Amino acid sequence: MEFFDFINQITILQENILLKRFVIIFIYAFLAKAVDIFVDRGLSRIAARTRIKTDDKLIKYFHAPICLTLLGFGILHALALGPLGEPWELILPQTTKSVLLILWLIASIRILNWIVEQYMTGAHEKGKIGKDLFMVMKNVLRVIVIVAGLIWLLSIWQINLTPLFASAGIAGIAVALAAKDTLANFFGGISIFMDNAYKVGEYIILDSGERGEVVEIGIRSTRIKTRDDVIVTVPNSIIANSKIINESAPIPRFRIRVPVGVAYGSEIDKVEKVLLAVADANSNIEKEPEPRVRLRVFADSSINYELLCWVKDPRDKGLEVHNLLKAAYKAFAEHDISIPFPQRDIHIKTSRKQLCSGDEIPAKSSL
Repeated sequence: MEFFDFINQITILQENILLKRFVIIFIYAFLAKAVDIFVDRGLSRIAARTRIKTDDKLIKYFHAPICLTLLGFGILHALALGPLGEPWELILPQTTKSVLLILWLIASIRILNWIVEQYMTGAHEKGKIGKDLFMVMKNVLRVIVIVAGLIWLLSIWQINLTPLFASAGIAGIAVALAAKDTLANFFGGISIFMDNAYKVGEYIILDSGERGEVVEIGIRSTRIKTRDDVIVTVPNSIIANSKIINESAPIPRFRIRVPVGVAYGSEIDKVEKVLLAVADANSNIEKEPEPRVRLRVFADSSINYELLCWVKDPRDKGLEVHNLLKAAYKAFAEHDISIPFPQRDIHIKTSRKQLCSGDEIPAKSSL
């Protein structure tokens, strides 16, 4: 601050306070212009050579506010040199501070919009969040910044905020009671997005049993398209507090179980090889992890196996079970492996009267 001490020692400036104010403003304006040139011809060119685009955006948004803030500091410094008289004593400094606040508020909103768009647009493209929920969250963040700026602006002008907060509290309670379901659904949508339980395009099973593809995560609800091409709409407040099975996570592939029964007396090793060959011949079955066959139970009429394999997408579950069962039936026919069906033996008891009459009595009947 030696330079400003030197200015204070100049006699003509001591005698003319208005001239002194203009000199100080001129000095700050000179510093602001120097910073402007440095940023424009130095930092901007260096940032343009980097592969990262973040520094270019930050320089773009902060360039003008920094230069104008230096000029504003000069005005405040000049106004603080001595009394201005009423009403300028209050109006000029507060107006300058308000202009600087609005300047930085605009810059903050622009930076916030850019950050939100960079992050949330990527999330929307990956299917993590619906378009309408994305826009609402973006606007909510913008409103928070604006409200905080307005409160700061009122405090600059020394306006008592107590009645305002009291009124806002009463109004907030009324709005919350009137729109509690809407708010619950909105915050349920936010919790779904933050928890990343599922995203658009994934297959989920609801607690109530519905299974389908998530087609939209909205402000109020999540929409699921079932395999019957029916849209099921579930409020976010309900789905956020329910048990959800995500068949597409953590990886898209899905394991299917194909039950198969063969007759007693079949060669169990041969049955296993035939089933593995059926799975290997299906191009829609994943090779890793490898398909496997498990003997599950000795049932009343059959030996029950289960063919375990993985499909590339949960939506192919029903189709591939169908294809594998068809292929297994044909393969069993080619290798003389019997597929049993339930049989019952019926024994008919006769009375003594029938025995004495000599009537022909069937001893056993098989169905």
